[in-house]
Amino acid sequence: MTTKINKTNAARLLDKAAIPYELIPYEVDENDLAATHVAEQLGEDIRCVFKTLVLHGDKTGYFICVIPGDREVDLKLAAKVSGNKKADLIPMKELLPVTGYIRGGCSPIGMKKNFPTFIHETCADFPHIFISAGIRGLQIKIAPDALIRYTSARPCRLF
Repeated sequence: MTTKINKTNAARLLDKAAIPYELIPYEVDENDLAATHVAEQLGEDIRCVFKTLVLHGDKTGYFICVIPGDREVDLKLAAKVSGNKKADLIPMKELLPVTGYIRGGCSPIGMKKNFPTFIHETCADFPHIFISAGIRGLQIKIAPDALIRYTSARPCRLF
């Protein structure tokens, strides 16, 4: 018996754009929302399980960085690529009002607004990568070039 997976807003947007992807469910551990846990649940290499980070720059405002799940974004590099002098991760309490998503379920697809998006260049090393589908417990498996095209993301170094 197959369990029906309810489509998220991010999945519906990909459908509308005719972009191929797969929805992959995983077990959520409320005490461990880390991408490393997601990669273990999926049985995938952590280097192809990407997390979505929301930053705020001193000149351009909000922007998105999509990086491998076991890495930390280099704030100086992120500021530079986004045209800022300084950038910081936004406080957790701002995540839902700014993006429409919660921690552990933040997708680079389907945020409240289209923010400038930067993705770590290693995404091109894989035939597909995993990103959040917009809720905890569900990942989107997608070709990196399809994600880059859809989000107008700029591949660059972020750590």
